[in-house]
Amino acid sequence: MTYLPRLVDGLLTELLAGLPAVLVVGPRACGKTTTARRHVEDSLRLDRPADADLVRADPDAALRSRSTPLLVDEWQLVPEVLAAVKRAVDDVSGTGRFVITGSAQTDLTAAGWPLTGRAVRLPMWGLSQRELVGDPGAVSILDRLAGAGVDALTAPSRALDLIDYVNQALHGMLPEVALQPDARLRRRWLASYVDEVVIRDGALVDGSRDPIRLRRYLQALAANTAGVVEHRTLYETAEVNRLTAAGYDGLLTALLVVDFMPAWHTNRLSRLTSRPKRLLVEPALVGPLLGVDAAAVLRESDLRGRLLETFVVSQLRPELTVAETSPRLFHLRDRDGRHEVDVVVEFGDGRVLGIEVKAAATAGRSDARHLIWLRDRLGDRMVGGLVLHTGPHAFPLDDRIRAAPISSLWSSLG
Repeated sequence: MTYLPRLVDGLLTELLAGLPAVLVVGPRACGKTTTARRHVEDSLRLDRPADADLVRADPDAALRSRSTPLLVDEWQLVPEVLAAVKRAVDDVSGTGRFVITGSAQTDLTAAGWPLTGRAVRLPMWGLSQRELVGDPGAVSILDRLAGAGVDALTAPSRALDLIDYVNQALHGMLPEVALQPDARLRRRWLASYVDEVVIRDGALVDGSRDPIRLRRYLQALAANTAGVVEHRTLYETAEVNRLTAAGYDGLLTALLVVDFMPAWHTNRLSRLTSRPKRLLVEPALVGPLLGVDAAAVLRESDLRGRLLETFVVSQLRPELTVAETSPRLFHLRDRDGRHEVDVVVEFGDGRVLGIEVKAAATAGRSDARHLIWLRDRLGDRMVGGLVLHTGPHAFPLDDRIRAAPISSLWSSLG
């Protein structure tokens, strides 16, 4: 199969040129190993018994016996290899020596992290639409928005509609499904992925090993993805107690199955909620978790809106890794529920961009009222606001407030 260039390829090359070790982290099956192999000369695959036995017998000798850059894959299967990497980096100076990959879950169980100060973490995610149909080598859309403002988003040449976006969201971003044309095989693969999370990975949570309860909790999260919901609502829906639910939260976030988007705060605004927004990292898991297909999502307006917002965030998340403006994602909501902004992008210089996601083919000024409210209070600190919709056109709604198709995030050339 021909390799599909990833957003992180250029950055990984740059990091290896200047640093000794890079730790690539991301959800299981997001393509970490496939990408890492293209940047190394040799590899130790610790899921192979021969390589694992060699490292267990003498990890330092195992590293010295291989060419660099060296891929250390599935490190969590033989965790003592990390101490050997640390010693190798400390004893011999040099750049581009190690790329380390493994399951994110091991952060839960590792007693310590030997690579602090020795390896740079590089987050990696599923295949974004920019990687699939856009230009993965282009400047990040978040950097373009930070520099040129919301006018950087223009209408794409190929128009998509609501059905297209729902289908894209349910298609899947993990390479095994993103590149699979057979819908039946995609559904089965995604269902199996959920089974792996709730059956195998659930055993990592002490005292909460019941896969049925973990599945119920994950289903409650899927039904409320992109929502600011009381924790009690989730664990009572799943019929588990608060401590069990907290353990599940830790597991699912460490596995990068669920992402917590923190609430944004500023001293210019008061009475803002501090509750995070929970989102599925892979929007397509809504399908097997809730037993829905595209037709069912299109019939349910609440789920439709949640899925589209989860999908938009899934396209922004990979941009965080490669953007030079140090963006971070938040949400905003006041305690009275009068004002809320789906996504607040805060750049490293303190400026912000507000994003609203609408499951409609156009947008009006009323759809931008929360963005206008935020702009009026932040003044020049606000780069602008975007109302992303499912129609074909991009147009201004107010000063620094613009409506644009969702697909302009990966196809806009403005």
